[in-house]
Order: sequence, then structure tokens, then C-alpha cells
Amino acid sequence: MNRGFKRFKKQRYSLTLSLAGIVVALLVMASSLAILTAIILIETGAFLDTELLLDALILFLIFVGVLAIVVFILVMLFGNFPLKPVNQLINEINSLASGDFKARLHFGKVLSKHKTFKEIEESFNELAEELENTEMLRADFINNFSHEFKTPIVSISGLAKLVNKGNLTNEQKKAYLEAIETESLRLANMATNVLNLTKVENQTILADTKKINLSEQIRTCVLLLENQWTKKNIDLSLDFDEFEIEAGEELLKQVWINLLDNAIKFSPDGETVSVEISKDGQRHISVRIKNVGKSIPQESQEKIFNKFYQADESHATKGNGVGLAIVKKIVELHDGHVGVRSKDGETVFTVKLPITQPKLVNNK
Repeated sequence: MNRGFKRFKKQRYSLTLSLAGIVVALLVMASSLAILTAIILIETGAFLDTELLLDALILFLIFVGVLAIVVFILVMLFGNFPLKPVNQLINEINSLASGDFKARLHFGKVLSKHKTFKEIEESFNELAEELENTEMLRADFINNFSHEFKTPIVSISGLAKLVNKGNLTNEQKKAYLEAIETESLRLANMATNVLNLTKVENQTILADTKKINLSEQIRTCVLLLENQWTKKNIDLSLDFDEFEIEAGEELLKQVWINLLDNAIKFSPDGETVSVEISKDGQRHISVRIKNVGKSIPQESQEKIFNKFYQADESHATKGNGVGLAIVKKIVELHDGHVGVRSKDGETVFTVKLPITQPKLVNNK
């Protein structure tokens, strides 16, 4: 980028110098023509007052010389002026490229009033702000994920040492082994979520779609999470008829598991998680998963589907800010939409999907 800018700058200076040279050359030609005309007039006697003619010629030459200097300076100054905003833009882009995400572009009051410069300024600053937010989320994710990943490893290591020492009752040994199994599954789930996010982010089209019974798929996902909702004595309300949809079966299963798991996780013990399915017009189906509990703040509702974002920044609840990012990407691959509404202790996630997917060529 620097090389390109230097080359552009060099070409611009060359053009400026050429323009200044042309102007000066024209003034010299005009002076030469004036001198030649004066000589001809003197030699032919067409102008009798020679001294007056010479004085006028000298004044003309002085005027031309001063004008040439002024023109040269003005051309150099104004020829370089358009480079200043370009130079400023390049410098701020280089700052972003070097990792300074606090870089912002400000052309000044005069240029900022111009529509084009104003759009460039606003677009650049919006880009820089998004990059800064993404970097903050990435840093938070690394910290959170490192904590979440390290905790079960430490637990497994400590429990394994206790079991290895022996002198434990059968009840103690069973409890320690169950804890080791739980922490191992927790590690596996975190690794699976990160791998799934990487996989769906690299996928640009939806391949291998087929007609599936959406109602049956959601019931299956509820059964897969039976251990979670039975531990908390959660009541599952499944209020829907049979619906079929054309979709990627394995991908869509991740959507329901993530949303149901979140609903169960954030519901107080003994509460109800409900799932409703309805036809939205002739071409779409809507799935609503509702739970009661602590509401999601309004400012978090706008960011909750961003990867690495956690509305609950404490480590009291399991998670790493990946599940909802996976949900959003998979739903978008199906040409659908996912949204959340959380108010007065009630949270509802709504997934809207087309009944039939467009025919696409598989990726290679």
C-alpha cells in the first residue's frame, strides 16, 4: 500500500511540475514574442519613441517574471493540496492494518461538508469501530474460553490424583469418577462448539438438503437433552402439530439443541420451557422457544448472536459465546431469520425458515 501511494504521489508531483513548466514556458514565449515585436518596431522605425518602448518592454518583462514565479508557486501549492486527504486516508488505513483499531478519520470542517468526503469519513470510522469491537470480543473470548477450558482440566487432574492415591470408599470413588466424566463432557462440548462454528462460517451454500419432519426433529432434540431438564425438574411444553420442511438435517439439529439448551440453562428449577411451531404464510414456518427467568438486557439483545459475546459475563453459567453464533449462521444458510425478545422475565427465541430451499449446486 505504501509503495502504491508513493508511486501515486510521485506521478502527481511529476504532473504538477509539468503543468508549472508549461505555464512558465508560455510566459517565456509571450515575453520572447514581445521582445521580437519591439525589435521589429525599432528597426523599421514604426515606433519613434524608442526609450518609451524599451521602458514598457522592461516593465512587461518584470511583470512576466513576477507572474511566472507566482504561478509556479500557486501550481505547486494547489497541485499538492488534493493529496492531503488521500495521504490522511492512507495513513489511517495503515494504522488499522498495524492493529491500531482506535484509528479514526477526520478530514476537517471544510472537507467534511462535501458529500463524498463525508461518506468516506463515516464509512471508515464505522469500519474502524466494528474492527475495534470485534477485537474486544476476540480478547474477551480468549480470556473466557481459556478460563472455561482450564477449569475442567484442573478438576479432572485433581480428581484423577485422588482416585489414583486410593484409600477411597466406593461411594467416593463413584462420585469422583462421575465428576471426571462430567468435566470431560464439558471439555468435549466446548471443543465441538468451536469446531462447529468454524465449519459453518466457512460454508457459503446449503448442500445436501432433504425433506424432514421438523416436529419429530425437535422432539428428538428434547429427548437428547433429557438429562439437563430432568435435573432441574423443568417441564417441557411441546404445543405443535406435524410440520415438514426441506433443510439440512444435521445443521438444523444444532439450532434446536443450542436454543433448547439455553432455555433450560437459564430457566429456574421447576419452571416450564415451551416450544411452538406455526405456519407463517404459505412459504415459511416459525418456531418459538420460550422460557422464564432473568431477562436479557436490551443492549445485549442486539449483540447476543455475535460470536464470542456473552450477555452473562460471569462464569456462573456454562458457555463461551459460540452457540448462538452457530444458530444465526445456520439459519442464514437456510435463508431464514432468528430473533430474540426478552422482557419482564420472559425470553422468546423465534426462528423463521422457508419451507422449501432453493436448488443449489454443492460446494467442491
